[in-house]
Amino acid sequence: MPFRTLVGHRLSVAPSSIRVMRGFFVVGGRTLSYLDFGGPGTPLLALHGHYNEASAFAPLAEALAPRWRVVALDQRGHGESDRARRYGRDDYVADVAAFHRHLDIGPVAVLGHSLGGVNAYQYAARQPDRVRALIVEDIGAVVDSDWSFTSRLPRRAPSRRELVAALGATAPYVECSFRRSEDGWGFSFDIEHTVASQKALNGDHWPDWTAVTCPTLLIRGTRSDELTAAHADEMTTRHTGVIRRVDLPAGHVVHHDAPDRFAAAVEDFLSDSD
Repeated sequence: MPFRTLVGHRLSVAPSSIRVMRGFFVVGGRTLSYLDFGGPGTPLLALHGHYNEASAFAPLAEALAPRWRVVALDQRGHGESDRARRYGRDDYVADVAAFHRHLDIGPVAVLGHSLGGVNAYQYAARQPDRVRALIVEDIGAVVDSDWSFTSRLPRRAPSRRELVAALGATAPYVECSFRRSEDGWGFSFDIEHTVASQKALNGDHWPDWTAVTCPTLLIRGTRSDELTAAHADEMTTRHTGVIRRVDLPAGHVVHHDAPDRFAAAVEDFLSDSD
């Protein structure tokens, strides 16, 4: 399907030096959207976490250009992609595979944060010939997510200012998903669908993690409430291939809290794996 140039408030952190294009493709009767941050570089597929969308990777895309070209998916139920009836593990991984096929490129590096991190390492485990390097940001091989925060999110607010006030300290982490509609301000994800996705994400994913054979970078935030140091140690030990571990002074959303150091760690790893 055709691209369109992305303009307007929906990419409030648009990079100044690269041309962002939005693309679409259809899989299983649903339309999925993605952002191609362009440039001549080697593609890097990026998968966001819950409450976010492809535009969350805009700062990383600018930091990595021109050597690396970030192409980020709005995963099912997020951003400009359609909602879905199911949010299971196989469903997300199938979307990643369809995204990769649509781009019509060979084996690539794949980066994922949180939800996207599990999707990334499961894709790498199940289609090893398609993933040549893997970057997993702050998520474990066992996930026990608490969706009570999601259930408490405001459905709508009369203004953007009031939505920010209602979210408090959380607002900067989800603002890329803010959307204005006729009945006020909300999000580009549906709260009930996100709860369903979080429930389906929970579980023991060790078989997939230990099946990954490509070079892997595991990035953890030292203040993370999602990935403990002990679990990251176990992931490093049980990984069957070449693995690098980087801990950065950040919470769960490392690319937001420490963007420069995150980008440097990613660039160093990709350069060594190229």
